[in-house]
Amino acid sequence: MKQSLQLKVSQSLAMTPQLQQAIKLLQLSSLELQAEIQEALEANPLLELEEENKETKEEIESNNADLKEKALEKEKEVDNNSQFDEIPDDLPVDSSWENEYEPIQTSSAQHEDRADFTEYTSSGDITLQDHLLEQILLKKETKVDKHAALIIIDAIDDNGHLTEPKDALLLTIQKEYPEFDLDDFNCVFTMLHNLDPIGIACTGPAESMCVQLEHLPKNTPHVESALNLLNNHLEFLANRDYARIKKAMKINDEILQNILKLIQTLNPKPGNIIDSGNTEYIVPDVYIKKHQDHWRVELNSESAPRISINQYYANLIKSNKGKESSTFLKGHMQEAKWFIKSLQSRNDTLLKVAISIVEKQQSFMNYGEVKMKPLILKEIADELGFHESTISRVTNKKYMHTPRGIFEFKYFFSSHVSTQSGQECSATAIRAMIKNLVDAENTKKPLSDNKMANILSEEGINVARRTIAKYRESINIPPSNERKHI
Repeated sequence: MKQSLQLKVSQSLAMTPQLQQAIKLLQLSSLELQAEIQEALEANPLLELEEENKETKEEIESNNADLKEKALEKEKEVDNNSQFDEIPDDLPVDSSWENEYEPIQTSSAQHEDRADFTEYTSSGDITLQDHLLEQILLKKETKVDKHAALIIIDAIDDNGHLTEPKDALLLTIQKEYPEFDLDDFNCVFTMLHNLDPIGIACTGPAESMCVQLEHLPKNTPHVESALNLLNNHLEFLANRDYARIKKAMKINDEILQNILKLIQTLNPKPGNIIDSGNTEYIVPDVYIKKHQDHWRVELNSESAPRISINQYYANLIKSNKGKESSTFLKGHMQEAKWFIKSLQSRNDTLLKVAISIVEKQQSFMNYGEVKMKPLILKEIADELGFHESTISRVTNKKYMHTPRGIFEFKYFFSSHVSTQSGQECSATAIRAMIKNLVDAENTKKPLSDNKMANILSEEGINVARRTIAKYRESINIPPSNERKHI
């Protein structure tokens, strides 16, 4: 084959740095956006927050007045401190230094009342193991018992239950201390059961609740019956087979109900009391408010702060044309313009999507989840002229503050179910209907999935029993046999 050169003209989509930056800002949450803006402000001297340079004349005058007052206070302090220039050489024998001169407070004492309480909090999260370890170190136990307790604590999960069999733990301890016998092992477990929270280091929820019952006052009614139920009839309790429980324990409905109330006060997972996780805060991106029978959508100014070009450095570019410093500032100027444009594009897109969602879900805003309409990303994309991927980025990790609560944008999108009238009902509305049916049911005879499907069918909504079970599990509602009460 003969080699030759050919010229072709073609078009292709290039991901420019500006487009990459716009896409990156669009998919960030409000907290991530604030961190990104702060990083850009620190890296680029031509960017600044608009609030920093909007001091009014009154603010400047008040600041000047404050400065004058502080200056006068400093002069008075100098006059008061001049008394130390006249300190006598000798003090009377029957006097002390404090009687002659008032002690001067240190800076820490002066600001003690204004100290932030967060300065005294721990820098790290306390885990369940750390909480138990602190208590073990304060115990007056032998070195062997403390070491055995530490080995057992390492085998405790976040719920407070053991992750390894007791036999394996005993063998592990005896490898280091052969003289450690079964009685010593049981004594260490007794010590651990008495730690806070009560019920730690147990093999499961039943044992944890039994330990908590044993720590209750002796005059607490129905403790022995509750222990009997947990130790011997736990399977009946799990299946809510109250008839077999009453027959096995030879008790009536009233006594059984009191026993169940006592058990419900116990914590089957005591380790969850010690929360080692970080608290996650949700900052809404938009606010929805009703004004004169119309819903208004407003951006949260705190989650999207306004930034602008620093005019001081912008003037330096004009005055230092051709210099090396001007070239450096021009590069940052271009980056600053790109960043501000990308940020403005993100805010505009976010506001347009929020307005479109509110317009389509006005029934939800007025009447709640039962009136939620089916909605998919393609409907919003077609209406606004965007791609579905853009709508997906906008709705991801973005939150809307409504009079009914704070919801993620994606909450308003759900599949649809056809009705007998030919209309459509959203999955969110069906979940709300299922929850309302469960809340209003007779707890002695709870509704089955098939019964709820028949009730919805009578209202014109065709939903299969399997669909009811799927929606019920998605909102953490147990089946009918587990919802049954006396």
